[in-house]
Amino acid sequence: MFQRVERIVRNRPAPPRGRRLMRGLAAAGLMVASAFAAPTATLAAATKGPDTVADTAAQVMDAVVNISTSQTVAPSRGVPTPELPPGSPFEEFFEEFFKRRQQQGEDNAPRRVSSLGSGFVIDATGYIVTNNHVIADADEIFANFSDGTKLKAEVVGRDTKIDLALLKVTPEKDKPLKAVKFGNSDILRVGDWVMAIGNPFGLGGTLTVGVISARNRDINSGPYDNFLQTDAAINRGNSGGPLFNMDGDVIGINTAIISPSGGSIGIGFAVPSNTAVPIIAQLKEFGETRRGWIGVRIQQVTPEIAESLSLGKPRGALVGSVTEEGPAAKGGLKAGDVVVTFDGKEVKDMRGLPIIVADTPVDKEVEVVVVRKGEEHKLKLVVGRLDEEETKDSAAETPEQKPDAQPPVATTKALGVEMAELTPELRTRFKIKDELKGVVVVTVEPGSVAAERGIAPGNLIVEVNQEATVTPKEVQDRVAALKKEGRRSALLMLSDAEGQVRFTALPIE
Repeated sequence: MFQRVERIVRNRPAPPRGRRLMRGLAAAGLMVASAFAAPTATLAAATKGPDTVADTAAQVMDAVVNISTSQTVAPSRGVPTPELPPGSPFEEFFEEFFKRRQQQGEDNAPRRVSSLGSGFVIDATGYIVTNNHVIADADEIFANFSDGTKLKAEVVGRDTKIDLALLKVTPEKDKPLKAVKFGNSDILRVGDWVMAIGNPFGLGGTLTVGVISARNRDINSGPYDNFLQTDAAINRGNSGGPLFNMDGDVIGINTAIISPSGGSIGIGFAVPSNTAVPIIAQLKEFGETRRGWIGVRIQQVTPEIAESLSLGKPRGALVGSVTEEGPAAKGGLKAGDVVVTFDGKEVKDMRGLPIIVADTPVDKEVEVVVVRKGEEHKLKLVVGRLDEEETKDSAAETPEQKPDAQPPVATTKALGVEMAELTPELRTRFKIKDELKGVVVVTVEPGSVAAERGIAPGNLIVEVNQEATVTPKEVQDRVAALKKEGRRSALLMLSDAEGQVRFTALPIE
């Protein structure tokens, strides 16, 4: 079954004009029953979960808010008059109906679109945390509290890479706000109980309970993916809501789900609190994020590379190149080094280094352990600041890879992306393996479904509905054929530059 990762904000159009329990087998004998009675009771007590979370919920529920937004969208394109066979008894009726609509401008008028998400108060003075995608492009933002209070919110700052936003409201004098505090997500274990509170499907404050299913999940939504996975039911509209531990501390911010239907199937993802806290602090102080940067391009350490570099097993991040006069260059890092420790933190793989670097304070001197020609070396460098305006695959990437610095290419637009035929220049630009074929994605329209599904520049469209594609025209032809068949979406096989394949479906416009 096709699955998809979805952001979980609930979009809502403007209102229309006219709303078995299996019992265990009996013990074979008294002695056997006696031998296993105590362990069985212990196991039952350990697995049944908390008796209740009502007391904890009562402490934090009032701090969770419903985030409602509205925006004006551009006029929709005029609906073409249906093509009917000449002489059809309905031909005259349809022509008159659509002509009247066009004359009245019904298809060309701007529309107001609203959406619903969740958030939570972290400071009684009015600071609220939510997801960036909840409030992106909004003209107006309101925080709706459990007691019926509705306060207008302003954006203090946002971080698109981690998908967080900090809002500010002005509390009413006679209604002080209830705030919650962050807990330590690093001490969470798989199996720990958690509860989510949010606004699923616009239903208002709703609580669900589950466990931490996994840690450090990478769902290909950005360079700093490090999600907590939970089976606590979260759905559309839960975006930006808190994930609590049993002490009532926020240990995650619900952000995305994997679902074939848009509803919860028990696979949800939350930004860990220890990832979010420093970002929120920066948004509060500066109105923007200030991430660490060292100026290297890195790649994955494969088993073959690990063997050739005498690493024993694949670990660390291989330095492909070093930015001239960057922090890494000044600290003595060289191409071919494998970074295994950064500022006292183990670098398990390529994905780990950008996350660690980004979380390191700017201007901090750190120790870096690298493996060079089979031997470990300790180096020191001063962390620089990442230019957030640059488009990069990681915080450890060089600034030379700016889109504007690349030669223009002929592109074709479809499904929310601009794509081009894979040329040697594009293969070099996106570091696409020589054996890979397909149509290369050059840019992705911000806010599009393609962007929400994690499609990124450098991805290859290998197939459209199980038919291979090597030119943009073939993609367009496949999509056009599907549209003609009455299909609502196109199933794409996508490959990244390293050849990792996944499927995703995009709506046909």
